[in-house]
Amino acid sequence: MTRPRERVLVSAHRAGAGLRVDLENSSTAFAAALALDVDFVEFDVQRCADGVLVVAHDPTFVRDGDEVAFTDVTAAEAREHSPGLLTYDDALGLLAGRRSAHIDLKASAARPEQAVAATALAVERLGPDGFVVTTGSDRAVRAIRDWGDSQGLTLLVGLSLGRNTRGLAVRERIRIRRSELLPGRRLRLSRASVVVAHHWLARLGVARFARRRGIPLLVWTVDTPRALGHWLRPGRAWLVTTNHPELALAIRADATYRRSSSR
Repeated sequence: MTRPRERVLVSAHRAGAGLRVDLENSSTAFAAALALDVDFVEFDVQRCADGVLVVAHDPTFVRDGDEVAFTDVTAAEAREHSPGLLTYDDALGLLAGRRSAHIDLKASAARPEQAVAATALAVERLGPDGFVVTTGSDRAVRAIRDWGDSQGLTLLVGLSLGRNTRGLAVRERIRIRRSELLPGRRLRLSRASVVVAHHWLARLGVARFARRRGIPLLVWTVDTPRALGHWLRPGRAWLVTTNHPELALAIRADATYRRSSSR
């Protein structure tokens, strides 16, 4: 639970690649994030046809001019095209004992049984306090929380709000946004222990909702100096994900200095 004067934590988005899309979720990006004093390193997880989890943001990649879904190829086939592609186990190994992980399970990896298996591996590699797992799947969040309870574990499991509604019918878009702006029912049924909100949803009321209920708030993706200054103020959030972790750390340190100097 976020206390009024508690320092807001910083997470390096897409493993610390910043705006270098070509480096996102790569070993190079992980190395850059680990060189900073970030609290968490965020990475995205997709599932391949053979069940192997890989670290990638998009559900597809381009091979010989064609778009190929990870779910249609094995991990070995995907790595033939992208030799630097990390497996989920690789990513956990890079962070073990060094930083906490922010594991974002994308749709292909968020079936309840798959989400539970991914979480169990994270517990094994990082310990139950070494990560937060997030997904937009209410059913996956509930499955992870139920599994954690069965193991006697208190896990940080976040329900992500801020789904891309592009291409959906107007009525469906309204339904989704309403469920995100008024997330009480979804959070109760999913048993989410963390509220995960896009920064504009957080400003529109989700942050207030989380504070009133004492639920940790994870805000994504915060990049401008002004927005970082807002969300890094103690009590505004529990964790902030950013493409500019170095800037975020500088702003947080400056804010901490100004507060201590004014006492």
